[in-house]
Amino acid sequence: MAVQDKLSLTYTCPMHPEVKQVGPGNCPICGMTLEPKDAISDDDNSEYESMLWRFTICVTLSFPILFLVMGEHLFGIPISSYISPIHNLWIQFILATPVMLWGAFPFFQRGWKSIITMNLNMFTLIAIGTGVAYIYSLFAIFAPFLFPVSMQNSAGLVDVYFEAAAVIVTLVLLGQVLELKARSQTNNAIKNLLKLAPKTARLMLADGSEKDIPLEDVKVGDLLRVRPGESIPVDGIISEGRSSIDESMLTGEPIPVSKGVGDKITGGTLNQTTSFIMKAQHVGSETVLSKIVLMVSEAQRSRAPIQKMADIVASYFVPIVILIAVLTAVVWGIWGPEPRLAFAVINAVSVLIIACPCALGLATPMSIMVGVGKGASIGVLIKDAQSLELLEKIDILVVDKTGTLTEGAPKFSKVIATDKYDEEAIIKFAATLEKGSEHPLAKAILQKAESKAIKLYAVKDFEAVTGKGVKGHIDKKSVAFGNEKLMNDLDIDLKVISEQANTLLTRAETVMYLAIDNKIAGLISVADPIKESTPEALSALRKTGLKIMMVTGDNIYTAQAVAKKLDIDSVEASVMPSRKIEIVKKLQQEGYKVAMVGDGINDSPALAQADVGIAMGTGADIAMESSNITLVKGDLRGISRARNLSIETMKNIRQNLFFAFAYNTIGIPIAAGCLYPIFGVLLSPIIASAAMTLSSVSVIGNALRLRHKKI
Repeated sequence: MAVQDKLSLTYTCPMHPEVKQVGPGNCPICGMTLEPKDAISDDDNSEYESMLWRFTICVTLSFPILFLVMGEHLFGIPISSYISPIHNLWIQFILATPVMLWGAFPFFQRGWKSIITMNLNMFTLIAIGTGVAYIYSLFAIFAPFLFPVSMQNSAGLVDVYFEAAAVIVTLVLLGQVLELKARSQTNNAIKNLLKLAPKTARLMLADGSEKDIPLEDVKVGDLLRVRPGESIPVDGIISEGRSSIDESMLTGEPIPVSKGVGDKITGGTLNQTTSFIMKAQHVGSETVLSKIVLMVSEAQRSRAPIQKMADIVASYFVPIVILIAVLTAVVWGIWGPEPRLAFAVINAVSVLIIACPCALGLATPMSIMVGVGKGASIGVLIKDAQSLELLEKIDILVVDKTGTLTEGAPKFSKVIATDKYDEEAIIKFAATLEKGSEHPLAKAILQKAESKAIKLYAVKDFEAVTGKGVKGHIDKKSVAFGNEKLMNDLDIDLKVISEQANTLLTRAETVMYLAIDNKIAGLISVADPIKESTPEALSALRKTGLKIMMVTGDNIYTAQAVAKKLDIDSVEASVMPSRKIEIVKKLQQEGYKVAMVGDGINDSPALAQADVGIAMGTGADIAMESSNITLVKGDLRGISRARNLSIETMKNIRQNLFFAFAYNTIGIPIAAGCLYPIFGVLLSPIIASAAMTLSSVSVIGNALRLRHKKI
């Protein structure tokens, strides 16, 4: 990435998303490296490479220091026979100084910033701990006369802790390298999604020729050729040809989908069999792929409610640790064995280093980032971390019928006319009223009229009655077409046709009545088949303990017929759009945690009201915007996946938090020397640093396990 591009981007902290600034830097709260806020195709690994370079140099310098100090104890090599004690100290000083002044510079920089802003964090402890050990050693080598005789050895020298300072810095650098690498891996879901879109598209020119153009130059309305094996460049429809499309990277479903002229196709999916020409409908940031990438990116940086507990603990943790370190130094300095000052310094440093709260800070965000990315790879788009946490606690699922339990593409089934009109006339009047409607029922009727080549009338005084039907004047007649509610409002007597209507209703067909001049003229029924995956999905959800309620605007007979087929006990039928939100509120007042799933514009208020709103990816954009979770496939089995993902992610977070708390609870007393009076055991600052690094790596490793979890 170009330097000027980096400087113009907005950066944020993965642990504290409220922190935002233009250009790269470090978080003022926790000191972590900021990341670009927007999901971008960014192969910039400069921070990782910088830390890896620092680690490589520091480990090269630190190992000889460790060998000089521990060679005799670890390898049985009499170092003092080859190097005099004074030269040994000076070599340690020469090797340790670059580690402290260059290798540890980012830590001291962040630690100092944390102190002056009073946002104490892990870098505060690292800077103080290693700084104290290094400065103590400088005084020991340059001014040994300042120390009491009891601290001097037989050569008149004072023991130094250059090896502790250098090795601690090296181990912390190792932890940073592993953390930056892991954070990069948590974004693999976004990177994989970004790779789906090709860099170029093949534009069809007016003279019939073709040329490759950059993807960003594609405009709405352009005709593009997509050849076998190529990724579809943008969203659009097939205008010529047909093929099988692999949508697995967006939906999680491995079976290719057959598409023909007029069918919608999504940018980033893979054309498998034959070449076709498509018309671009959505480009740039308006494509489904771009919206998914943005949603995943924002969700990964959102905060789960459970993180509040870790934040509260962390806000008190560092000051308490510093206080414990001071008390440790005082106790050892007054009551410890000789050399007391050395014991005081080394144990206080051990406390500061082992208590670094990096594992606590990483516990929740790492799991959230991996969980959200995992969801994207299986066709479950999660808007924020709170939704991922809440989904585990849901105990009732409210589902819409049309487009959720059913295909959402009703097929014309039957027309019944009274004595005065024939079937073709019923279709003609109904289609005339519905010709301006986008409702699925209207489309089914219009398609039937088109297949019969029926020429439609002109309509005057058209009026749509929300949730009931349509009215207007056709051929000097007053015509109404809608459900039983509309007929009742107009005082239309349905007795002559009620028996036939009831038969159709019990078969789960939707019945629409046609009235002409205030008298029933006939009816049209449409059938909306239940999705093949619905029974399996509902069965899986019931097994998790979820109650399921169907809420639909359809009549009670059709609703009950569908409920009977799917073994749904609780049904609310003939529900107006405004009533759906009231039902959700009532359930919440009764103490339920409610998830609402729907796909229409009329579902969006209820989706927003529910504790977790779930939109079918095949539905209206406004429904997806109002929801917390979107199922890309539009398949209810995605809810089972989403719920299982929530359960696994929250389990992972709890494991991480337990490990982080347990580690500090056990580690701090040991570092302070509590075992010394009983067992004579002290914890070296080097071991403390290794334990601190191991705790962070363990939390990261546990979070990354989610990527391979079968959901």
